[in-house]
Amino acid sequence: MNYLWPVSRLLPITFLAFIVISSCGRKDQTPDLRTVFRYNESSGISSLDPAFASNQANIWACTQLFNGLVQLDDSLFPKPCIARSWTISSDGKTYTFKLDTGVRFHPHSALKAGRTVHAGDFVYSFERICSESTASPGAWVFQPVLRDTGGKVIGFSAPNDSTFIIQLSTPFPPMLGLLASPYCSVVPREVIDAIGKDFRKQPIGTGPFVFRFWEERNALVMHKNPGYFERDASGIPLPYLDAIQVSFINDKQSAFFEFLKGKLDFFSGLDASYKDDLLNGRGELRPKYRGKFNLETSPYLNTEYLGILIDNASSLMRDSPLRNLKIRQAINMGFDKGKMVRFLRNGMAIPGTSGFVPPGMPGFMQQPVSGYGYDPERAKQLLAEAGYPDGKGLPEITLSTTSSYLDLCEYMQGELSNLGIRMRIDVNQASQHRQMVARQQLAFFRASWIADYADPENYLALFRSQNKAPAGPNTTHFSNPRFDELYEQALTTTDQQARNKLYVSMDSLVMIESPVVVLYYDKVLRLSQNRVNGLRINPMNMLNLKQVRISSEN
Repeated sequence: MNYLWPVSRLLPITFLAFIVISSCGRKDQTPDLRTVFRYNESSGISSLDPAFASNQANIWACTQLFNGLVQLDDSLFPKPCIARSWTISSDGKTYTFKLDTGVRFHPHSALKAGRTVHAGDFVYSFERICSESTASPGAWVFQPVLRDTGGKVIGFSAPNDSTFIIQLSTPFPPMLGLLASPYCSVVPREVIDAIGKDFRKQPIGTGPFVFRFWEERNALVMHKNPGYFERDASGIPLPYLDAIQVSFINDKQSAFFEFLKGKLDFFSGLDASYKDDLLNGRGELRPKYRGKFNLETSPYLNTEYLGILIDNASSLMRDSPLRNLKIRQAINMGFDKGKMVRFLRNGMAIPGTSGFVPPGMPGFMQQPVSGYGYDPERAKQLLAEAGYPDGKGLPEITLSTTSSYLDLCEYMQGELSNLGIRMRIDVNQASQHRQMVARQQLAFFRASWIADYADPENYLALFRSQNKAPAGPNTTHFSNPRFDELYEQALTTTDQQARNKLYVSMDSLVMIESPVVVLYYDKVLRLSQNRVNGLRINPMNMLNLKQVRISSEN
C-alpha cells in the first residue's frame, strides 16, 4: 500500500484521504527513497487486457504488466523472453519454442501460490485471441496459423509444459517478430474464468510490474514485481523502479507544463500547442530549455502520405486527371517536402523522398529506394506531356483530409498552384474520413500507416491486389502483376537479405506507379527529466521501463 504515496501529487482530495488513512500507521520517519516513474496518457486507457492492446496507450501499460514468448531489442529484432530458444522448420511453417519453466504469474486468489507458466497457458492465451467470443482486435495476428476445414484454429499445441508449437498454413516470415506484440502475451485461464470481463481492470500477468490501482481518467499505479524472472547483464534482478504512476491529463499543453514543472518524468510526442515553443526548425531544443531535460529522437515506423484511388472501375475516377500517371508523378515532384518538414513539423520528420517503407525498418534499406524529390521543372514537363501545359485545361483536384493535417495540405495546395495544379481541400471528421477511405468514397485522401510489426511486408501489403479494401488494407486499389509475383516470392523466402531485395523491388514499383504521394516519415520525440536513466528509444516507440532508473526525486 505504501507505494501509492506519489499519486497524491496528481489525485483529488477524496483519493488522497484514502492514501493518508492507509499509511497513517507508519512510525518510520526516515526519507522514503523509493523511485516512482511518472508519465501521462492524454488519450486515456481503455483496457489493461492485452487482448485489447490496439493503441499506444493500452500497449504501453500492457508492456509493463505482461510478457510473451519473444520481445524486441532496440533495433526491433526478436530476442528471447519467456521462450528461451526456438527453431523454425525448413519449410517455414512450424515454430517450436522452449520455455523458461521458472516464470511465475503475479499473485491472485484464483491461482495457486507461485503458479508458474506452462506451454498450455500459451495455447489458451492464443486461442482466446482467435475466439470470436473475445472479439479481440488482435485476431489478425494469427491469420497465418493452421485451421481446420471449418476455419477453427488448430495450429497451437503443447506436447509438454516446456514446449510450445505453432503451425502455420503457409509460410509467413514476419511471424516471429509479430509474436512480440502485446496481443501475444500469456494470461492465466483461472483468473479470467473467475473474473471474466473484469480482467480489463484487474490484470494478472508475468511482467516486471504488478497492477495495483486504476481509477479511470484519474490514475493508474503499478508496483515492482519482486519475483520477476529477468536480470540485467550484471545479474541484477529487474526492474529497478519501485513503481509506475500514470496520470490522465487530456490537454496535451497542460500535460507538457506538468513535465516542465518536474511533475512528470517522461513526455512523448509533438503537439501544435507547444511545438514552436519547444523546438526550432531543425528539431533542436530552444535555448531556454537546453540542459533542463533530455531530448531524444529516432526514426518512427510511420509513413504519412496521400493516397490516390487508381481503380479505373470506380465512378470517382472516370473523369479524374489522377488516372494519368504523369499527373500523379508531377504532384509528387511539385512541392518541397524538406521545407514542409522544417516549417510545419519543426524538423521532427524525415522528408518523404524515398519509398513507402520508412527509415528505421530493421535491416531493410542499405540503399534508399528512389522516390520523388522537389523538381518543379520536371513537374512542369510532365504536365505538358500529359496535355496540360502550365496546368491549362487541368480540372480541379479535390484532396480530402482531417483538421489535424490541414496545414500540410494547404502548404501543398499553395506550392502546386505555382505549377498550375488547382486543388480544393475538403476537411472531414477523423472517424468519417477513415470510413470513407475504407469504402473507396474518396479519390485523393490523406492517410498514414504505423507499423504493426517491424517487417517491410507490413507496409507493402497495402499494395497487394488480394488485399483490396474494404476486405484488406489496399485502399488505393493498386494492382500490378509483377508486384504480386514478388510479394508471393517474398512470403516463401526465409533468407532475410534475399527477402529485402524483393521488398526493395516491390517498393520501387510502387514509387514508379505513384498510387501514393509520400509526405514524410515520422520521428519519435521523447523528453525525460535529467534524473531518468536507461530510458531507451526505438522506431516503434515502445515504452519498456524495466531497465529505467531514477537517480533522485525532485
